[in-house]
Amino acid sequence: MFFCFYRACTENAPGRCAVMLQCLAYLRELNMASITVRLLCAMAFGGAVGIERGRKRRPAGFRTYMLVCLGAALTMLLSQYIVYMQTGPWAVQIHELGLKNDVSRFGAQVVNGIGFLGAGTILVTGHQEVKGLTTAAGLWASACAGLAIGAGFYEGTVMCFALVFICIHIFPVFVERLLAHTRNMNIYVELESINNIGALIHLLHEQEIQIYDVEPDTGSAKSMRLPNATISLRLPKGMAHEIVLSGIAKLDCIVSVDEI
Repeated sequence: MFFCFYRACTENAPGRCAVMLQCLAYLRELNMASITVRLLCAMAFGGAVGIERGRKRRPAGFRTYMLVCLGAALTMLLSQYIVYMQTGPWAVQIHELGLKNDVSRFGAQVVNGIGFLGAGTILVTGHQEVKGLTTAAGLWASACAGLAIGAGFYEGTVMCFALVFICIHIFPVFVERLLAHTRNMNIYVELESINNIGALIHLLHEQEIQIYDVEPDTGSAKSMRLPNATISLRLPKGMAHEIVLSGIAKLDCIVSVDEI
């Protein structure tokens, strides 16, 4: 296998293409070299995605993503191995016993199982904010990529990795810039008393900020949860979100304020 890649790098261009195609075809077959390459690729893909989640201290990180992708790849390899055995060494016995086996179910069960794992990473915070959706989606994408790697679909895996990298590293920068200038804004405030919400609403009206929705919560002494409210706003054109937050924080009745 490595000799093929060496030849592909040293011979003329048409020859290189032909040799590379031969090597790729060889790696699509079920052999020790392809199994090793696929499992290593699965570990690399899952680890690369998991590093970003781990750096942000998410519930699922480097090892979780790596194991998910590796397990999915091994599942697909197992289905290919069963097909190989059914058409080869086991063919006579299977025909005599009349056994039937749908190997496509292996991949389907992986996708279903990841749903339970992803659900464990989704949390609703005390600020009524849902967190963990990106982590759950990343686990699902890693599992699907592992299935593709296990099946020998290298081209799709490379394209998937590039797009996933763009989604988790490049898109967030543009999204943050876009959200920083949007006129719509959701805030979560904690107050000394739920009766103080009138002063907050009065301040927002003074700044010509439209209020779309208010969800007050009286809090709970047992759970040590302060009175709070989730408010949806529409800001005047050109008003920065930081100005709104700083203005609200100056009220004496406000314990804390955050954008959600």
